[in-house]
Amino acid sequence: MADSGADHENVNIISGRKPRKRFIGTKKSLPITTTVSKVNSGRRVAHQIPEEILNDKQLQNAISQCIFSTFHEFYCLLRQHDSDVCTLKLPKNYNFEIYKTIWRIKFTKSKRVALQFPEGLLMFSCIIADIIERFTEAEVIIMGDVTYGACCVDDFTARALGADMMIHYGHSCLVPVDPAGEIKMLYVFVDIKIDTLHLIETIKHNISKNLSLALVSTIQFVAALQGVKQELSQDYKISVPQCKPLSPGEILGCTAPKLTNVDVIIYIGDGRFHLEAVMIMNPNVPAYRYDPYCKVFSREYYNVQLMQENRQKAISNSLHAKTVGLILGTLGRQGNTKILQNMQDRIKSLGLDYITVFMSEIFPDKLKLFQAVDVWIQVACPRLSIDWGTVFEKPLLTPYEAAVLFKTIEWQSDYPMDFYANDSLGNWTVNNSANKEEKRSRKCIQTKN
Repeated sequence: MADSGADHENVNIISGRKPRKRFIGTKKSLPITTTVSKVNSGRRVAHQIPEEILNDKQLQNAISQCIFSTFHEFYCLLRQHDSDVCTLKLPKNYNFEIYKTIWRIKFTKSKRVALQFPEGLLMFSCIIADIIERFTEAEVIIMGDVTYGACCVDDFTARALGADMMIHYGHSCLVPVDPAGEIKMLYVFVDIKIDTLHLIETIKHNISKNLSLALVSTIQFVAALQGVKQELSQDYKISVPQCKPLSPGEILGCTAPKLTNVDVIIYIGDGRFHLEAVMIMNPNVPAYRYDPYCKVFSREYYNVQLMQENRQKAISNSLHAKTVGLILGTLGRQGNTKILQNMQDRIKSLGLDYITVFMSEIFPDKLKLFQAVDVWIQVACPRLSIDWGTVFEKPLLTPYEAAVLFKTIEWQSDYPMDFYANDSLGNWTVNNSANKEEKRSRKCIQTKN
């Protein structure tokens, strides 16, 4: 989820209710004049936002009316839980790529655009929709279903709603979309500017010099990592590890790099969900978290031993299972049909019975209704089993744990967090070489500065 970095300017509290259309201006159609350049192959590729859009006074005024003058103003209102007020404006240091969004919609001549936000950004959806509808010919649909991560991109629902373009905010382009499909994809990372000077000074104050540090974060703060690395390189050995196909320094709740020759992990972001992935993958490396919103630097701990004991117990309790329940997650693109097929083939080879159930979200009470199932294997989110597996009546295994159960692989001393990694252990992960289809281009646009 995305929030914002901080500064210490004066607070200007706003109050009062306003109608949905939150800025003044008339709907305006702009000519599409793109700048093109030749690349090495000789192809001419549009790559710049037209001056007509960048210099449009009405669009500039609309955006300026919808931005908080300071982040501190936004943060104070957010802490007051005043959601009605918070939806009126966008934080100044959040890059929602408004100009580029307007350009892409007009350039692709899209008529119905679906917007998808994670929970932490959904409060800004209405004002962004207002701007898009005012300055393009497109109708906007806001998709309000829960979005946990990049795996939840819901192009299926967007297409069912008649959208010819979908914009997904706050996550990287993790799931390829068929270029021959009916919908165009735009990913807006929502880069967030933070107080990097405070972060650098905080690290210097708390971490001994000459140690080897690994800097990681969510996609919102990846742009800040390289600058921080450069400033700290005089006093530390700095790395920004990459777990492809993720960006350098980016980690997910289910995917993180295995680190070597690293003394300390420093994670930039709020919450612990993503941080826990790299802690599980590297249990012997101390981890610290810098929250760029409240500017707190803290040592973080995770009981990896207890987690592994719980997961091994779930596997051992499944050894005598006769009927296996396979769950394919249908929340966006969480489920992977290739992994599901691999699991079905392995179960058949062992002579076990199985049923396949499609679920958007997995709850203990729902699974209790399937009394004939002895063990569940969920092809959705590995963290569901890791974090919540003990509350389910029957064992709820990840694909990796199922591979251990079926003796496809031995239990790993360091629990693998490689669900989307290219360099993963086996065909129970999404991007393992055994599962990759013939390489195809992605019909999505990643926007970042």
